Amino acid sequence: MAPARATRPASGALRPQLLLTLAILTFTCDACKKVILHVPSKLDAEKFVGRVNLKECFQSANLIHSSDPDFQILEDGSVYTTNAVLSSEERSFSILLSNTENQEEKKILVLLQHQTKVLKKRHSKEKVLRRAKRRWAPIPCSMQENSLGPFPLFLQQIQSDTAQNYTIFYSIRGPGVDREPKNLFYVERDTGNLFCTRPVDREEYESFELIAFATTPDGYTPELPLPLVIRIEDENDNYPIFTEKTYVFTISENCRVGSTVGQVCATDKDEPDTMHTRLKYSIIEQLPAYPTLFSMHPTTGVITTSSSQLDRELIDKYQLKIKVQDMDGQYFGLQTTSICIINIDDVNDNLPTFTRTSYVTSVEENTVDVEILRVTVEDKDLMNTANWRANYTILKGNENENFKIVTDPKTNEGILCVVKPLNYEERKQVDLQIVVVNEAPYSKEGSLRSTMSTATVTVNVKNQDEGPECSPRVQTIQTKENVPVGTEIQGYKAYDPETRSSSGIRYKKLSDPKEWVRINENTGSITIFRNLDREAEMIRGGIYNITILASDKDGRSCTGTLGIILQDVNDNGPSIPKHTVVICKTVLSPSADIVAIDPDEPINGPPFDFRLENIPDSDIERTWRLTKINDTAARLFYEKDLPFGTYRISVRVADRHGRSLITPLKVLLCDCVTENDCTLRTDARTGGGDVRLGKWAILAILLGIALLFCILFTLVCGGTGAAKQPKVFPDDLAQQNLIVSNTEAPGDDKICSTDGFTTHTVGSSAQGVCGTMGSGVKNGGQESIEMVKGGHQTLESCRGTGHHHTLDSCRGGHVEVDTCRYTYSEWHNFTQPRLGEKVQLCNQDDKHKHAQDYVLTYNYEGKGSVAGSIGCCSERQEEDGLEFLDHLEPKFRTLAEACIKR
Repeated sequence: MAPARATRPASGALRPQLLLTLAILTFTCDACKKVILHVPSKLDAEKFVGRVNLKECFQSANLIHSSDPDFQILEDGSVYTTNAVLSSEERSFSILLSNTENQEEKKILVLLQHQTKVLKKRHSKEKVLRRAKRRWAPIPCSMQENSLGPFPLFLQQIQSDTAQNYTIFYSIRGPGVDREPKNLFYVERDTGNLFCTRPVDREEYESFELIAFATTPDGYTPELPLPLVIRIEDENDNYPIFTEKTYVFTISENCRVGSTVGQVCATDKDEPDTMHTRLKYSIIEQLPAYPTLFSMHPTTGVITTSSSQLDRELIDKYQLKIKVQDMDGQYFGLQTTSICIINIDDVNDNLPTFTRTSYVTSVEENTVDVEILRVTVEDKDLMNTANWRANYTILKGNENENFKIVTDPKTNEGILCVVKPLNYEERKQVDLQIVVVNEAPYSKEGSLRSTMSTATVTVNVKNQDEGPECSPRVQTIQTKENVPVGTEIQGYKAYDPETRSSSGIRYKKLSDPKEWVRINENTGSITIFRNLDREAEMIRGGIYNITILASDKDGRSCTGTLGIILQDVNDNGPSIPKHTVVICKTVLSPSADIVAIDPDEPINGPPFDFRLENIPDSDIERTWRLTKINDTAARLFYEKDLPFGTYRISVRVADRHGRSLITPLKVLLCDCVTENDCTLRTDARTGGGDVRLGKWAILAILLGIALLFCILFTLVCGGTGAAKQPKVFPDDLAQQNLIVSNTEAPGDDKICSTDGFTTHTVGSSAQGVCGTMGSGVKNGGQESIEMVKGGHQTLESCRGTGHHHTLDSCRGGHVEVDTCRYTYSEWHNFTQPRLGEKVQLCNQDDKHKHAQDYVLTYNYEGKGSVAGSIGCCSERQEEDGLEFLDHLEPKFRTLAEACIKR
């Protein structure tokens, strides 16, 4: 059973319906034949009438046309009125579909009927026709949003096939019925007619999913619950809205055509993917209006440039009024406008230009760090940006780097300064060429140098009345180093820059390290005052420098340096700097090398001639021999088998011109391998070595002495303390002392007794322990027992005559050692009465009665133990009860036998 169609309402259920209702009936024989639309008698302009499925009729149609100008057909088949339509009669028109490529055409006939007549016609047929059997199945149902009624508005009828056999009551549940929005829908219990009670907004509720029930009066449900979906047909009732009220974009000037400025976006709350939400963007107005520079993509909303004539220097901001319209931009679509502001960003498309092409200025000579000129430029680019700020450069005329030009950051002017003094006598006028560019690179194509602005600056140098000029500041003269004292030679010359003369200038010596010369105050010439020596210590490169002060009558002065170049003469003989040579006699070729030097120039130096200087009454030549190695060195050999020792010889060395010098040498003939060995041994034998102790060696000696005193002090104090300590027994010897027996292996035959604690040694020695102080041993049948007062349970190893036994420390505790030694008899006399007192108290409580918790009987583990049960007081009952040691269990007997065999 299926729900009845809207054309066959139950009797009495029809009400006048003047609101637009859409029902499309497509005949199965031909989809393009006729479509019936139910409409009210009056339709307003731009009103939605209904929707026709164009794709089922003609899939490839690309041209849609209406035969009636009062109606317009969109691409999705939506039918809209273009004008107000008022008619009491039925009206029809055709939708023409065509394909321009293959010239195929099809036609759909649309018939408009008044809804009241259709309902009456259906009602009349209801009385005659019998209801056919239908299925209980869901049929899609829809209603127009924002419907004007009349309400309640009939939607459809649901019926069950079981109504032929039963009395069926219909009911519904779900959103819009018993859930929010409540009471929006209801169904007539007897007829199954479904009604809507008020308008619905699709943007709030897109659809309603209801559940229909068919039940008998007694509650029987012959049908399963039927899901009903009521879809709300969208109406174009929402305006598209821009995401921003005002858009602000920025684009650089002189950009290319098609450059993206920005993108605008709008939203529409109507049903997506319909004509109601198909938006189209456009530019309504541009301010300033001319020329048109921007365009907008109708679908994406992207704004691009349509011209390359954007010039920030002319217009720096544009304002666009933009529009968005739904219905794909149709004239009856809803539209919204917004404002878009486009700022033009500056680029460096204008070069700075000088306001003047030439400048003239002046400056006094010898002045420095002064401003002499300011030049100005014009730049149309945005102020206080890199496109506007100027950089000035001096292209020509500043080869000596006397000038520099910088930019004033506030005014953008170029400041020309003198950084190196000018000389009027050298140049009276300087011509400079200045060029200016921006900090930012030039944006336009082409050669920048050909478009740069340049200016010429003429700088006139003013003359000053100057003092004497020391030029050049360093002057040199030459003279031989052996020139006689009192010789006058040419000195330093300064001059007046105005007259180029040296008259009227006085000279004064400022520095003369060796006081070798005197200076003439009027002429500047110098006189030799002491002998000149080219080989003196302060002479570098054979030049002796003195400083001269030159001044005029007005006190103006200058300072210069006079360098006296000393020409070398052969006034020095070669000498041997090393006066002690070593010959190791034990090497394969015993000899020593002798090297000579000459402070004179090479022309007065090597090759040298080495000779032994013979001393009267000596046999030097037959004992020693010299052989030449090179121009400056010789090798010394001994001819005879000389004993080890020190010998003295003299060597004469002459240069190429025969000037000679005798150098005495001390020759050490040693039993060595290297020269250092011979030198150390010689120093040790002769006492010539000067031995000095460093601070660390002295400190080590002092620390050693202090350590020695500490050891001695410790030994003395320890012995004194041991002598003064009295021999006393502790109060509780049994509990606070450890008796150590250094027997870890079977020794000699021993007989132990518990009452006397005696130990007899036959032919051996016993060992004892006394803490860390060592072991005491007594031989000949008498032994000593060392007792340790172990406050912290630590005993270290002790050594005796035989075995080495060790008791290590217990957890690193502090050790207190009683150094007293006790014999066995002393220890026995002290401990025996105290042990008896302890045993006596073992049976009594505070009232001297038998205490149950003192005497305890313990069960032994295992079988056959001869020891039996033991308690804390078993020793008192059997004073000699050690016989069980003779009847040990097998495992203990085996251990005893092993010890005896050992």
